[in-house]
Amino acid sequence: MDQLSRSDAIAVLVRVTIGAAVAFYSLKWLMNQMDPTIQSKKKARTKAECLIKRITETDKSLKIDTSTLSDYELVIASHLVVPEDINVSWSDIAGLDSVIQELRENVVLPIRHRHLYSSSQLWKAPSGVLLHGPPGCGKTLIAKATAKEAGMRFINLDIAMLTDKWYGESQKLASAVFSLATKLQPCIIFIDEIDSFLRSRSSHDHEATAMMKTQFMMLWDGLATTPGATIIVMGATNRPKDLDRAILRRMPAQFVIGSPDVEQRRKILQLVLEQESTAQDVDLNRLAKLTVNFSGSDLRELCRNASVYRLREYVRNNDTPSSSREDNNSTKLENPPPISMQHLVDSFGKMKESKMHTGMLGEHRIDLD
Repeated sequence: MDQLSRSDAIAVLVRVTIGAAVAFYSLKWLMNQMDPTIQSKKKARTKAECLIKRITETDKSLKIDTSTLSDYELVIASHLVVPEDINVSWSDIAGLDSVIQELRENVVLPIRHRHLYSSSQLWKAPSGVLLHGPPGCGKTLIAKATAKEAGMRFINLDIAMLTDKWYGESQKLASAVFSLATKLQPCIIFIDEIDSFLRSRSSHDHEATAMMKTQFMMLWDGLATTPGATIIVMGATNRPKDLDRAILRRMPAQFVIGSPDVEQRRKILQLVLEQESTAQDVDLNRLAKLTVNFSGSDLRELCRNASVYRLREYVRNNDTPSSSREDNNSTKLENPPPISMQHLVDSFGKMKESKMHTGMLGEHRIDLD
């Protein structure tokens, strides 16, 4: 009887243990499926593996096995941009010929022709490049075009992905940035709005943030002692004075991307409207003189609004009550109306008014006539 009771107790204990184990792993699986962090890491890993595979297929000399990459490196690799996917080149940037020439000579040539002076310690690209100037003047475009021209892999570093709720994880992610870049070199690590990440340090900084900045700068400095390293940290900001002095020291190549002048604005407008149908009355010289304090992105938006105005005008003049919505959506304009000077002036007037309200236009008086 005692022996039977002991067997029953063991059987009950086994069933309880199995049930508890099944419940535990089921709950753990359910929590993992609901945890957005784990799901984002899985997606990042899948994306990174595809990108690395594409790079290794294109460049046979690059030997990278995704199974050897750490989880942190795969997270960073998910933000990798393959040179073939960069759809920006020098020809897409107008009015910045002097800056482009300096970048070509100081950054692109030492990378593309490393073999010319292989024994020289001075014939190499700078470890840091800073692009600074007003918003919308083409800093990000220049960074992408530089990577395209030099044939470098491009890590578009999102600062948000370096922050983690667990202590020490941010430092591991910062370390993974440089370890991955070393494996993928030649490589550009691009940090947009770099002042939000590497601003001047103070005693009021959070401990985790201060440690991440310090480690990032230490790893960056280590590139100078790594023989043959072809890694450039490129940053863009419109507030260079907010950067830490130690960061400015690590970015010896600094380029001012200022607001375009009259001639630069004319070249930008010409490039934007190059593929568009324009009327004969379009006067780019006059439009360039009107658009004082307009950035490159402002000029592109001005032309986009003008294109919308011409289509809206066409629809108003040709829309009939009997036409169905399906017909309107499927009809393709074989001969769309050209963009006229009046469309561009109307677009300018609207943008001028909004800029005046936001205080972005300055004190210049502009006469539309």
